[in-house]
Amino acid sequence: MSTSPDWTGARAPDLAAFEDMAHAAFANLPLAFRNLCAGLLIHVEDFPDEETLGEMGCESEFDLLGLFRGIGLAQGGEAATGQMPNQVWLYRRPLLDYWAEHDETLGHLVTHVLVHEIGHHFGLSDADMEAIEAAAES
Repeated sequence: MSTSPDWTGARAPDLAAFEDMAHAAFANLPLAFRNLCAGLLIHVEDFPDEETLGEMGCESEFDLLGLFRGIGLAQGGEAATGQMPNQVWLYRRPLLDYWAEHDETLGHLVTHVLVHEIGHHFGLSDADMEAIEAAAES
């Protein structure tokens, strides 16, 4: 008798479930990091749009897991009047594809992409972002 989980009825999380997972991952990040992100909007889409794929030089719609758009601290951090808020997009299908090919949990992957998309635009080092991820998991 097998002790592995029964996956026969399992389904991939839909956009709403993925968005819930992203917001839960964000809420679990250290307060100091979340404070850098005041007003951040998190979006979940199945794939990036054609304009984004072209802008990012992607060869496939599966090439991009997430994207930050906005003004981070590394770019001056001051919001101009009428400027759109900082936003992060997570792309469900590329994330699911990556998850299926790697040995990590989906929750960890969502947290990782969220932290890295935000972190790079706030000028954080990879070591800083690893520490944020570790704090979120503890």
